[in-house]
Amino acid sequence: MRTFLVSYDLANPAMNQPYIADAIMSLGDAWARPLANVWYLRTDGEQAMIEGRLARLLDEHDGLLVQAVREEAAFRNTGLRWFRRRRRDGDAEASNVLAFPAQPESPSGADQETFEREPLRAAS
Repeated sequence: MRTFLVSYDLANPAMNQPYIADAIMSLGDAWARPLANVWYLRTDGEQAMIEGRLARLLDEHDGLLVQAVREEAAFRNTGLRWFRRRRRDGDAEASNVLAFPAQPESPSGADQETFEREPLRAAS
């Protein structure tokens, strides 16, 4: 599984933004949205597949960036919270929230929301 940075600039955000957000969430197993038009996407898919799916939702005045990235990142005035693709009710993992960076499962079965956030560090 790889992590991709997906960013876009829309000439008419009110028209396409909800569709692009839905498409991004449908493309991966997990996603995070640290800024309004910036997403991280974890998927087994390829960069060309992501670009192809999202390009159909853009017009000639919109911009799109899809780039494979490492896990390290520097953040200022924003945070990162990973979400998983919605699971069916019968699945063992009911929560669609993941901690960043991924935390080991709590031995007491505590909810993911109870974990403290690790301090963010700059990539080297």
